[in-house]
Amino acid sequence: MMLLLAPAPPATTAGRRTAPRTPVRCSSVHELERSPPPRPGASLPPLRAAKRVVLVRHGQSTWNAEGRIQGSSDVSVLTPKGESQAETSRQMLLSDSFDACFTSPLARSRRTAEIIWEGRDDDLIPDSDLREIDLYSFQGLLKHEGKERYGVVYRQWQKNAANFSIDGHYPVRELWHRAQSCWERILAHEGKSVLVVAHNAVNQALVATSLGLGAEYFRVLLQSNCGVSVLDFTPKTGEGPPNVCLNRLNQTPNSPVAAGSSGGRKTSKRIILACQGTTQSSSEISLGGMGYAPLNMLGTIQSQKTAELLLDLKVNSIIYSPQVASVDTATAICEVQEAADCLGADCVPRYVEMKNLLELEIDDAFQAKQKSFGQSGWMGSMEYKPLERLWAQSKDAWQALLNELPDDSESDRVVVAVGHPAIHLALICRCLDLPMEYMPSFHLDDGSISVIDFPDGPKGRGVVRCTNYTAHLGRWSIPITRPTENDDEF
Repeated sequence: MMLLLAPAPPATTAGRRTAPRTPVRCSSVHELERSPPPRPGASLPPLRAAKRVVLVRHGQSTWNAEGRIQGSSDVSVLTPKGESQAETSRQMLLSDSFDACFTSPLARSRRTAEIIWEGRDDDLIPDSDLREIDLYSFQGLLKHEGKERYGVVYRQWQKNAANFSIDGHYPVRELWHRAQSCWERILAHEGKSVLVVAHNAVNQALVATSLGLGAEYFRVLLQSNCGVSVLDFTPKTGEGPPNVCLNRLNQTPNSPVAAGSSGGRKTSKRIILACQGTTQSSSEISLGGMGYAPLNMLGTIQSQKTAELLLDLKVNSIIYSPQVASVDTATAICEVQEAADCLGADCVPRYVEMKNLLELEIDDAFQAKQKSFGQSGWMGSMEYKPLERLWAQSKDAWQALLNELPDDSESDRVVVAVGHPAIHLALICRCLDLPMEYMPSFHLDDGSISVIDFPDGPKGRGVVRCTNYTAHLGRWSIPITRPTENDDEF
């Protein structure tokens, strides 16, 4: 496979970027399609100590608000809303003792970094490879101008970005190469907790390349304005790339379930994976089997908070595991949904369909391993048969959820699936078409939600809006930068 040469940022002319005329050597489409199966962290350098990296996208910019294609241009600046979003992110990350902050040199990103980094002693570390994707002749155009002027080329950018080419370049593939280069410097930094403030596309590329995912995953792992994503890296015994865990994706200042687009495209179909609340410990359970464990007091609060988060959505169906904690969590969501539109004395509650799905049930072995999820090596410490059973049933469970979505472009449909974090880890992998070995590459907490949109309907690709979102839990939430169970030094 031929090397991608990352171009320097093109010059600016009257607010527009002019593309360099020297074409960049890129892999052919044929080579891209025949890439080997992904492996978590395959391209990363080895580590000697654990490291946490927190990615933040810049706040809303003037060109975001205008609907212009920004790319790596440096004309737009933060809007007042963008400054406010950055301040929310600062408060969100205030208690974390970051050792360093890498930032894109572009004004909208650097200003976001300055707001978040306020009061800290160390200087920001600018890195030109953290600039936004280079989009050459597209930059500065309103989106409707891109459609009108470029027609087929613009449609390729929208529908097949990994193979999209313009002005002799393959922008997404160049971006993926830049992201891999960034990881060399970020992971080489001696700090144990590193903040990175950059842009939508480059943060997507950083998440994807850390997990060993190719350019075909562009626009699948969303990054909203000031959305926060957390990656944990732990060294392997001996040489080799580190273990990687996406602790959370796109924790946003605003609600992740608010109506809107998904990666710039309208979507009316959504699956929300709602993890059941915390349960009583096995020592407190008098009935046989951990599947009988009810919610404890914290779990009851978590389920109510999840129900309140989903209040503004019109949930059509709730699919839940037969386990007691999932049933109780699903019931709390259903009760709030059905009462949401019923304010008058004569009001008839809205009906929400509830379905018990056996394929969402998990073995007691996974209940016993609850605290291990997200730790390095938890999957290898489990017996293989329970893992195989869970993985096999997750295929049927995922298909059952897709069957709940209508196969048309008009009908709105929101499906909530309630279950244990272990089954949701498998469902996320199913959505992303990843093998079972990827399950430890994602982390989910009790009471969290993960949101998946389907802009092309249930037969199209799922777009992951967020994973492990817990901000709705308020004072009972898991802090974004909370140390993992086995890495107290974070």
